[in-house]
Amino acid sequence: MAMSDRLLAAWYEGHPALNLLRPLEWLYRRVVDGKRRRFLDGEGAIYQAPVPVVVVGNITVGGTGKTPMILWLIEHCRRSGLRVGVVSRGYGARPPALPWRVEADQGADVAGDEPLLIVRRTGVPLMIDPDRSAAVKALLESEPLDLILSDDGMQHYRLARDLELVLIDAARGLGNRRCLPAGPLREPVERLQSVDGVLYNGAAADRDDGFAFRLQPTALVNLRSGERRPLDHFPAGQALHAVAGIGNPQRFFNTLEALDWRPVPHAFADHAEYSVQALNFTPSLPLVMTEKDAVKCRAFAAADWWYLAVDAVPSPAFVAWFDTQLMRLLPDRLLP
Repeated sequence: MAMSDRLLAAWYEGHPALNLLRPLEWLYRRVVDGKRRRFLDGEGAIYQAPVPVVVVGNITVGGTGKTPMILWLIEHCRRSGLRVGVVSRGYGARPPALPWRVEADQGADVAGDEPLLIVRRTGVPLMIDPDRSAAVKALLESEPLDLILSDDGMQHYRLARDLELVLIDAARGLGNRRCLPAGPLREPVERLQSVDGVLYNGAAADRDDGFAFRLQPTALVNLRSGERRPLDHFPAGQALHAVAGIGNPQRFFNTLEALDWRPVPHAFADHAEYSVQALNFTPSLPLVMTEKDAVKCRAFAAADWWYLAVDAVPSPAFVAWFDTQLMRLLPDRLLP
């Protein structure tokens, strides 16, 4: 087991050795508390965009379903007639310049895997830059927009925001509820008291402190041909190689098992880079991966490589709540 996997297991399952990291946690908390306090006091260069900014992020390390939720928000806002754009840090991207407009024909090495997935799925205007304020400015200079979605960026306090949505994995929760490096939290748990909405990925029902949403598999898509097949394309009991380079690979493997397939799991690091050699598994079986991984593998995909398309399905209560927030933020654009 890799060191990162051991640390993750310790955060969520407990380990006495984590007590040795508490002095470092104290230093980390001082830094993040200071950044938050300066933001609230209006200190430093904080950019206030001329259109509402909605930050979709988390306070934990690891995957919580942000990309599917971003996709749902894009389509939901469009159905309301809103012109929406997205900004992202572009983790792992190596563009020739910043800010960088992501286009569907670019490679994941240039655009980043998650931004490229979002653009290929929706065609949304999307700009990447670790300085999200610069990304927002560049996006607004190139497009007339009503609303900006920030993919992550909860802790990027140089960008003012009008709405904060935090996503939490319902199964893993907040682990030991401690901050890095003694726990998985990017910010103290008290930060949840100041956000506008909390969504629990995989929760069976809404909770007193947040809304439920789930990830619904919708189709199998062939990497080489783009052909879409229904989920019964593979029969029950089908053995297959399962590839996931996401924040929580086990969630993907569990999804495949819930579809009555028998996945042989191959977990990779989040944002992993792939090659034919790295995915040359035995025995010879169909290979199914996440859509995020697929954007990096199409150029060398074999004929029996597929990705599982999934959609976020938020609870009706969240949909109604979010529509109310849109009315508040954009009363001139969304007249009742």
